[in-house]
Amino acid sequence: MARTGKVPAKRATGQRGPGTGFEQMTVKDIVNTRAKPARVEMKGDKVAALLVKEGCAVPVVDKARRLVGIVSEHDLLSALDAGRAWKAQQADELMSANPYSVRPETTLPTLVHVLTESDLLSAPVVNEANRFLGVVTRRDVLRVALRSAVKRRR
Repeated sequence: MARTGKVPAKRATGQRGPGTGFEQMTVKDIVNTRAKPARVEMKGDKVAALLVKEGCAVPVVDKARRLVGIVSEHDLLSALDAGRAWKAQQADELMSANPYSVRPETTLPTLVHVLTESDLLSAPVVNEANRFLGVVTRRDVLRVALRSAVKRRR
């Protein structure tokens, strides 16, 4: 996703001021920075194991950790359907290139729009140099939306 407009002031993850809610939160507030990407040369069977462990899809990065693609469940199933053994392929042969990605300053309402309109289960998070920072999933968004709704009811 391209960067547009002004970048919000930086704030520490988890530090929310009084009265701030879901609409003011950004991807930086909920990104999973422990998500493990695959390297382009990683064998397909290892990518599949990583996907099963991490969930949804696995971002693929080059040696400089720049996002170059993503391997989804669909990509792996398509390889199976075509009779291509995962072990005989690398991540860059299985991946879909030029995946949607979001920046840390993306607001959560914008992220919701991207996830729903593009029918994505997750999105890699990258910095201005396209370096991989983590992953954000639909479930991450749902968790924070639920917490915000509970706080509003109190």
